[in-house]
Amino acid sequence: MAFFEHAAPIKVDGGLAVRSKRGKIGEQWWSRRFVDVLEEVCDAGRLARGRTYARKGQVIDFALTPGRVLARVQGSRPKPYEVKIRISSYDDAQWAGAIDALASRALYRAALLAGEMPHEIVDLFTELGLPLFPDRLDIDCSCPDWGVPCKHGSAALYVMAEAFDDDPFLVLAWRGRDRERLLEALRGTPVPEETVDPLAIEDEPLDARLADFWSPGISLGRLRERPARMAPPELLLRALDAPPVKVRHVPLTDVLRPHYRDLALSPEED
Repeated sequence: MAFFEHAAPIKVDGGLAVRSKRGKIGEQWWSRRFVDVLEEVCDAGRLARGRTYARKGQVIDFALTPGRVLARVQGSRPKPYEVKIRISSYDDAQWAGAIDALASRALYRAALLAGEMPHEIVDLFTELGLPLFPDRLDIDCSCPDWGVPCKHGSAALYVMAEAFDDDPFLVLAWRGRDRERLLEALRGTPVPEETVDPLAIEDEPLDARLADFWSPGISLGRLRERPARMAPPELLLRALDAPPVKVRHVPLTDVLRPHYRDLALSPEED
């Protein structure tokens, strides 16, 4: 028979409580994708109890390294439980291929250098055979509950999901490449040149397209899948290396950044 605690957990001062107090946890698309994976492969009851723990702040701390997360979660016993969550991390050769693919697409490269996570990055990693989000998780907890994940592991996973909200590069760091190393590698690659004319239309006889002439060239579902994304006005300042110039001890890029943002404002916003 399974044995696990039924008593109320010991309250934690300064625990990592998630911001969401009801409903879904995770606001950004990458956090929601991670939570969707959890809710597909994990026990719904234990996930619900884990959400309660996460909202109460029962997770004391967690540390993320390539392929592994270690967390401490306070239950009803005096000693916190230790949770270990493992996934496969990618090696240097695999990351070299991924970085080459990212650098070859100007939109992805610019978005990442600007601190954004482009939605299409999931498809790119999948095409390379390097899925960004795991379809299974190896979870261990020092508690006596046999369930995987137990509520302590579930709580740690939900705290991670909200941490992904704040820093999408943690998703990539878990797979083996942290923000600084990734951006340094991208900055060191040449800016890709546009080789395809976006206005070019293939010349094709009309009689060859009579059956599907009025059909859309792309799925309507895909057309409304993603809203248009505007590049931040100070994108150029983020993407290029900062010049060794300071104005009254303040880096030049920090001086220019608010002016770039002001230039992007509409007359109504100004």
